[in-house]
Amino acid sequence: MAFFSKRYHPPGTPAGTLTRAEPAEHRPLVIHLVDYSDDRLEIRDGVTVADCQPYLASASVTWVHVEGRPTETALRELGEAFGLHSLALEDVLNTGQRPKVEPFDDQLFIIMSLPLMETDIVDVQQVSFFLCDDILISFHDGDFALFQPIVRRLQDKKSRIRDRGVDFLLYTLLDLAIDQGFPVLENFGLQLEELEEEILRAASRETLERIHVVKRELILLRQMLWPQREVVNQLLRDSHALVREDTRIYLRDCYDHTIQVMDLLETYRDMTTSMLDIYLSSVSNRMNDIMRVLTVIATIFIPLTFFTGVYGMNFDREAGPWSMPELGWPYGYVTLWLVMILVAGGMLLFFRRRGWF
Repeated sequence: MAFFSKRYHPPGTPAGTLTRAEPAEHRPLVIHLVDYSDDRLEIRDGVTVADCQPYLASASVTWVHVEGRPTETALRELGEAFGLHSLALEDVLNTGQRPKVEPFDDQLFIIMSLPLMETDIVDVQQVSFFLCDDILISFHDGDFALFQPIVRRLQDKKSRIRDRGVDFLLYTLLDLAIDQGFPVLENFGLQLEELEEEILRAASRETLERIHVVKRELILLRQMLWPQREVVNQLLRDSHALVREDTRIYLRDCYDHTIQVMDLLETYRDMTTSMLDIYLSSVSNRMNDIMRVLTVIATIFIPLTFFTGVYGMNFDREAGPWSMPELGWPYGYVTLWLVMILVAGGMLLFFRRRGWF
C-alpha cells in the first residue's frame, strides 16, 4: 500500500491563518545551519533561531534547514524571525500540498514532493523552500540525512556550489528531490517483473490484487510528481530576480529529469494495464484447458454409459433367444469390459491425433 497524505483547510478558515486540518504528531524540531562562501564553510546542527540571526545578516550564503513537524506556535515564531509570508507558512503546516511556486515580494516559495520507498511502501513527503536574498530556508518532516549528499558536495572546496549563489543551492536541492523518483520507480519496475513472471507461471487471485495495488500507487504517485515539471518550467519561464540567468541553464537539467521520471511512470502504468489483460487471458486459457479436459472425459464416458445402460435393463433372458443373450455367455462380463476399454482407448487416440487433447 502507498502512503499519500492530503490535508485540506476546514471551511471558513481565514487566509493566512495557521490551522491544521487534522491533528498530527509533532516531531521535535532540529534546526541545521549551513553557511558558506568560496573560501569558508560552517555547518552547525541543533542551533536555535537566535543562533541563526548573525548569519542572516552576513554576505555569505546561508542555508537553514528545519527538520521535524513544527507546531503552529513554533512555525509562527520561525516565520517572524525569518520574515516568511503567513500564506506560505500555512502550506508548510498543512503538508501534502501540490507542488507549486509562489512568488512574494522579496522571497520565492516552492513546494516539492519527495517520494521515498520504505519496505515496499511509497511515502511521498513534502519539502518546502523559501528562497530569499543569499538565504535559503527549507522545511522537511523527514531526516536531514537525506540531504547529506548536498552537504558532502559543499565540503569539497572545488564544488561548483561553493562559488555560486543561493539560487544554485536551490537548484541542487530541487534536483535531489526530483531524482528521488528514479529509485522509487526502479522498485516498481522490479515488482512488475516479478508480477509478469508470476502471471506467466501461475496467476492467482493474489496476483490480481497486487496488480491493482501497483496500478493504484502509480496513479497516486503520478498525481504528486506530475506538477513538479510545471514547477521547474515556471522557474525557467518566469523572470524571478532571485533566480539568475546562469542558474536557469542548470534548471533545464531538472526539467529533463522530470520528463524522464514521468516517462518511466507512464511506461510502468501502461505495463500494469497490459498485465491486467495478460492476467485475464491467462485465466481464460487456463479455464479453456480445464474445460477441454472435462469435455474429453465426459465424451469418453458417453459410450461407456450407453453400454452400462443397455445391460442394466431388466429383460427376462428365458423369454426368448433374443432377450439379451449376452447375459448368458460365460465370458460376457469380460467381453463387455474389453469392448469398453477398446472404445475408450480408440477415442483417446482419435482425440490425440486431432490435437484436441
